[in-house]
Amino acid sequence: MSAIPTLNPDDDRPVTRSSLIERFHGYGAPRERWLVGGEFERILLWGDGRALAYDEPNGVRWILSELVRRHGWAPREEDGNLIELRRNGASTTLEPGGQIELSGAPHKSLLALQDEAQASFDEIQGIIAGLDLHMIALGLTPTAKIRDIPWVPKGRYRVMRDYLGETGDLAHAMMKGTSSFQANFDFADEADCAKKVSALSRLGPLTTAMFANSPFYEGSLSDYTSFRGHIWTRTDPARTGFPEALREDYTHERWVDNLLDVPMMFYLKEGRWAEAKGRTFREYMEKGLDGHFPRTMDWELHLTSVFPEVRVKRTIEVRGADACPLPIAIGGIALWTGLIYDDVALDEANVLAAALSRSGTLQSRFETACREGLDGVVGGQTFAAWARELTAIGARGLARSRPDERHLLEPVEALVEGGESLGRRLRRAAEGGLSGRELLLSARY
Repeated sequence: MSAIPTLNPDDDRPVTRSSLIERFHGYGAPRERWLVGGEFERILLWGDGRALAYDEPNGVRWILSELVRRHGWAPREEDGNLIELRRNGASTTLEPGGQIELSGAPHKSLLALQDEAQASFDEIQGIIAGLDLHMIALGLTPTAKIRDIPWVPKGRYRVMRDYLGETGDLAHAMMKGTSSFQANFDFADEADCAKKVSALSRLGPLTTAMFANSPFYEGSLSDYTSFRGHIWTRTDPARTGFPEALREDYTHERWVDNLLDVPMMFYLKEGRWAEAKGRTFREYMEKGLDGHFPRTMDWELHLTSVFPEVRVKRTIEVRGADACPLPIAIGGIALWTGLIYDDVALDEANVLAAALSRSGTLQSRFETACREGLDGVVGGQTFAAWARELTAIGARGLARSRPDERHLLEPVEALVEGGESLGRRLRRAAEGGLSGRELLLSARY
């Protein structure tokens, strides 16, 4: 079995700047075909806080093998190592430190998305039942030393490990320790994409605060409610953070030009992962690498190596939230759906985003969100107050567009009404004597 991503019919075509821009213009879909996708990462820890290794007894490889044997997932291997499973349009993959990620199929219904995620996690929970093994929903592994977490045996991660190790002092913590939930959304055309990107990217600090859930780092309480969010600021500035100029003035052309100038980490050469040594994709197109010039598949791979909190591909990916228990994560996806799949709500969200953006700098807003969560103050009011306004907009959008799914937002409404991020609750519990094992039980998927 091959580690190379599944090829599309046009994957072997050469690319040019103009062909890439045209490619983005071809991605829009009519409203009646808009779908929602979810991605959910989880950390697996032994009861003593150690990260689960890939090859140890009852390790990550064994769990994947059991998913194949018991539940009909189709396996994919790289160099004899089981690294990915596929079933019914969904995939189960591995992050560099053995975190397990479900990338769900695109769904018309949020309820179907919820059912898919719940079924996937129930399958894993059933496999590890009876073991002193815990699948937890936190934005960062709470106890393990990053240096002690074994690497997953994937060629792509070997190249990323070496490259990012030179660009940020917490890059390996990002790779091996972090966990998140994400969502994918359709857009109609470039103008619709621009409105959605503007809202989602400018609201990034607020949603970071809302879903802040990683106060621990290597066994100690950090100074942050979302240490995961802080880690991203010390990973690689060339590929993290959505470009400031595009937050209010997005076009496909400007997005492509931004991506062309991001240094590359890797490319595929004769079916093997090769180091790109920081060449930009623009240089790759103009000069080649070792006699190889890029094809469409190379561009698709490059897109996966850029990590802003909002990423435009065939869909719009929203990426800025810590992993949270499933009801909160589904509620977050429901919130984003209500905000950007209803025209009135999208306009209201952009008004709120503009007001939020007038308060300080983006860096200061994001720093406040990571440190304080919903307790943080921006523009004279707490993030909790901003979040109540935002959830009200999302609730009205859901009530108009998806009334039978409006209830999925309720866990997030309760969270922001309480005014305290999950990470703050964990901090208070730890300061009150919460044991490590109690932490693992309280942070279940």
